[in-house]
Order: sequence, then C-alpha cells, then structure tokens
Amino acid sequence: VLGLLVWALIADTTYYLHAAYGWVMFVSIFFWILTVLFFVVYLLQLQLKFYVIPWSLVLLLFNAAATVLYISGFVTCAAAVQPTSWRQWDYNRRAAAAFFACLVMITYGLSTFFSFRAWKGLGSNAATDQVSA
Repeated sequence: VLGLLVWALIADTTYYLHAAYGWVMFVSIFFWILTVLFFVVYLLQLQLKFYVIPWSLVLLLFNAAATVLYISGFVTCAAAVQPTSWRQWDYNRRAAAAFFACLVMITYGLSTFFSFRAWKGLGSNAATDQVSA
C-alpha cells in the first residue's frame, strides 16, 4: 500500500521534467507489482506446489534487493525535492512521496530481517524440531 502511495504521489506531479523521479517511479512500480505477485503466490499457496524452489531464500533476496533499491529511490526522491518549485502542490506531493518512500524502505528492511531469520531457521527451538521428526 505504501509503495502504491509513492507511485501515485510522484505520478500526480510533473515528474517527467526531472529525470530523478523516473528512477523513483521505476522502483516503486516494479516492486509494487512484484510484491503483489508474491502476495498472490502466498495467498493461493502456490509455494506448496512448487516445492523445489527455496521460497525462503527467494523471499530473502527479493526483500534485500527491494531494500537496497528503495534506499536509492528514497535518497533520490528526497534530494530532488525543491521547496522553490513553481507549483506548490508539486512540492507537497514530492515531499510526501519521499516520506512514504522512507517508510517503504524501512518496511522492506524489516521484511529482510525477518526473511533472514526464517531462512536461517532462527525462530525454531528443539521442541518444535522434535515434533516434526
């Protein structure tokens, strides 16, 4: 939802006049679509049908890549906000987009942390391991 906000806020400005916002648009649209696809995969439990794929590793790599690219998107978006823009609402929307890009970056960072824990199996203990054996 937050990535969609970044996308909508940037798209509602004159982003085509600034090349930096093209990168922010690419990152927000690309990872929003991929996140929705992963959500559908987990919602329909397709990961159980494609058991050969190491889903915990795939999710870890996806979240790590999203974190790194959203860091660059946030920095780009925040650096390109100009308080002296000729349209005041462009400034407000771009500043809000930078704020929400920061929130998305933090969210993907937390997802990377939890995906790493799931990949390493750090959330289990000896009792739960004995039950499944």
